Amino acid sequence: MMKRWTLLASVLSLCALLAAGCSTFDEQQREWIFQPSDRSWGNTATMTEGMQDVWIDFQSSISGEPARLHGLWLGGAPETTDTPVLLYLHGARYNVAGSAPRIQRMHELGFSVLAIDYRGFGKSSKGLPSEESAREDARAAWTWLAARHPRQHRYIFGHSLGGAIGIDLAAHVNDESGTIVESTFSSIADVVSSFKWGWLPLGPFITQRFEAINTVKDIGAPLLVVHGTADSLINPTLGRKLYDAATVPKLFVLVEGGSHHNTNSVGEAQYRAALTQLFRMKPDSMMARSQPKLSPPALKLPPVPAMAPQDVRGEARASSVPAAI
Repeated sequence: MMKRWTLLASVLSLCALLAAGCSTFDEQQREWIFQPSDRSWGNTATMTEGMQDVWIDFQSSISGEPARLHGLWLGGAPETTDTPVLLYLHGARYNVAGSAPRIQRMHELGFSVLAIDYRGFGKSSKGLPSEESAREDARAAWTWLAARHPRQHRYIFGHSLGGAIGIDLAAHVNDESGTIVESTFSSIADVVSSFKWGWLPLGPFITQRFEAINTVKDIGAPLLVVHGTADSLINPTLGRKLYDAATVPKLFVLVEGGSHHNTNSVGEAQYRAALTQLFRMKPDSMMARSQPKLSPPALKLPPVPAMAPQDVRGEARASSVPAAI
């Protein structure tokens, strides 16, 4: 995937010189950025065991045609008003099943999770996705989730490219309890600038801009930004830049040794502490989901002082869970 994103920068420069203004230029960027696919990796049936298929139908205001999203639901039973619900927005390349390990970990952290495929991915409606269509898909999924879980606290989660989509969603709704973004960035222009060919003036030629740096100022609920120090695809400074632009209560978690793909598992303990501190989630309910039924009661985390914007760092921890893309 890293090679594909590096290729994006070099090809953008070539197209800027040879095909500026060409109608296919935008389509090529959408293909490079999203890398839409119906493929996953590993044993999909095993990874998604216990997850239910969800179908979300809506009328697209972009295409004027009916659209259908496929999603995976991983929820606990019975749910109460104390059970938070999470909308999971994945990144580029693989379909939603490829994020199953990360979805499972978010469930173990206390959330019931709805994860969706954007149009062009997996079993969702066919077509080449765009920044605009992905935003519309996220809002359709949020509407679906709110209608079915009106009493629950609802959160938005985005990984990598999904982080920018999640920030946009949070900026346009007013009923979210918080937003979590992992391994994400401030804008596509900033990502391109961090690559080998970043010195080239490519900004004006980027059509899929994903300028989360601008929309993050409009979100109205707490924001958790998580990044790994070993992320070789999205530089941690871009996550920090996004965090700095937010004006809501916020927390920046920098996971030592976390890569673009495994920060969620390597930084699990930091996630738990951050969720307790920023969102006031209950440590007992988070730990209970990852413990066998007959295991001893989970230890309580020590009381957390009043939240204030800050950095949270931690040491790397080995994980046997395969990394999700």
